[in-house]
Amino acid sequence: MTQPRATQAQTRWGLIGASTIAREWVIGAIRATGGEVVSVMSTSAERGRGYAAEQGIAKSVTSLEGLLGDDEIDAVYISTTNELHRDQAIAAARAGKHVLCEKPLATSLEDARAMVKAARDSGVVLATNHHLRNAATHRAMRDAIAAGRIGRPLAARVFHAVYLPPHLQGWRLDRPEAGGGVILDITVHDTDTLRFVLGDDPVEAVAFSQQSGMAKAGLEDAVMGVLRFRSGVIAQFHDGFTTKFAETGLEVHGSEGSLIGRNVMTQKAVGTVTLRDADGERDLPLDHRNLYETGLAAFHAAIAGKGQPSATGEDGVWSLAAGLAVVQAAQSGTAVKIEPGL
Repeated sequence: MTQPRATQAQTRWGLIGASTIAREWVIGAIRATGGEVVSVMSTSAERGRGYAAEQGIAKSVTSLEGLLGDDEIDAVYISTTNELHRDQAIAAARAGKHVLCEKPLATSLEDARAMVKAARDSGVVLATNHHLRNAATHRAMRDAIAAGRIGRPLAARVFHAVYLPPHLQGWRLDRPEAGGGVILDITVHDTDTLRFVLGDDPVEAVAFSQQSGMAKAGLEDAVMGVLRFRSGVIAQFHDGFTTKFAETGLEVHGSEGSLIGRNVMTQKAVGTVTLRDADGERDLPLDHRNLYETGLAAFHAAIAGKGQPSATGEDGVWSLAAGLAVVQAAQSGTAVKIEPGL
């Protein structure tokens, strides 16, 4: 096993998957935070060469072994379809590469826990790309709750029903074996964001899913449900691929006030947070920054031994456990316990 480099001036990255999210967000964030992308892996040689040329990446390879055997790579970003994450992440960890993996970490809890163990055993950093933790809006809400500004949290509501654009429709809508469907794509983000904002863990889920014409192969393209947290907080969520004109939001209501986040469940550094209490209504000050750059800066710091990534591998196991519980609850019509097994 190659030993990971603990500190360095510049982290050198390999991309496992020539993906849209890497092109639109992650490559730029790596570069903006002092990293360098040196190679990309695609099973299609033609796609890989074209992607590398378009993104200014020096190398493209067609196999995982070709990427992980490169001594110039310190860390990998995994953005392949969900059923591939486990084997790719474990191989990367055993090769001494730090790992940033897209959510959900895997399609089963057993696989996700194996990924966490492999990273721990190899002494590398494993992070889950839950970008919403990095939003100024959610950090302001977390800080306000921790400071007691709304009293005791009682309930929350998440509005994360959006429209899945045509260029992203593919496997998310027609491949159950790849972890398709709105729950493992969006609901896992809701759960992670609620865990982060509330400082609390979900323990039970109930849900109803919907097939409204976009998803195929028995997958859901919308879902509504409720999560119950350890503290007793209950949280509603509405997620969808089919709502073209909805606004996203996150609300937390407490015994002494409410926090109203609008346009906050997004990849963009936008949105507002309003505090309502006995003194009236006012917007919280926000320092908007690129969410992915904030996450990559934390990841690079973690590699250097300075703190943790924004969302750890364990955080990814928690969000997957909640997502799978929501899937089961929607299928069974019963309340399902959320048990990450960590």
